[in-house]
Amino acid sequence: MPTENIEILFDNNRKWAAGLKKINPAFFEELARQQSPQFLWVGCSDSRLPATDLVGLLPGEVFVHRNIANLVYGNDSNCMAVLQYAVEELRVKHVIVCGHYGCGGIQAALKGGAKGGLGNWIRSISELYGKHREELESITDQGKRLNRLSEINVHAQVKNICQTDIVQNAWENNQELTVHGWIYNLQEGHILPLEEVGPQPA
Repeated sequence: MPTENIEILFDNNRKWAAGLKKINPAFFEELARQQSPQFLWVGCSDSRLPATDLVGLLPGEVFVHRNIANLVYGNDSNCMAVLQYAVEELRVKHVIVCGHYGCGGIQAALKGGAKGGLGNWIRSISELYGKHREELESITDQGKRLNRLSEINVHAQVKNICQTDIVQNAWENNQELTVHGWIYNLQEGHILPLEEVGPQPA
């Protein structure tokens, strides 16, 4: 059931903090001193995809960037700043692009007619559909077609990340870094691996 009373959030926060302190009384003191995650999560803004919860990790263990439909644009200074900080400063070992079935951004792109910032943001998904039209339109079930486009979108964003100077420079400098493409099945609660990319041989 949706939470409508914002005061409940403060109460939940106190209970959550108390629960972590019960497990480890020094948890927040240690957390405040540094962050040293091994993972960068690039995911969708969908409220049903809390990154750390999905993979059973604690605060401080995943560096997170989220946006509508988990898109990666080289001219998006926000996303590029997150990627740069994660790779060059935090020295994460894994970059994960996680899309999901039932993605509203994917659905909006196929439906068309989105205006303003949202329309501009998801335009590349419509372009992906055009590139893969033959495969996608051979799938008669609309839900399965949308799910397949979500997978194609993940592959495209993995490629975009791998082509950045940030990742290319890391690989050239022999930095341990792997880029992963995942898809999350909302109906089952399971993550499925789609792709894994490491340094490319010269």
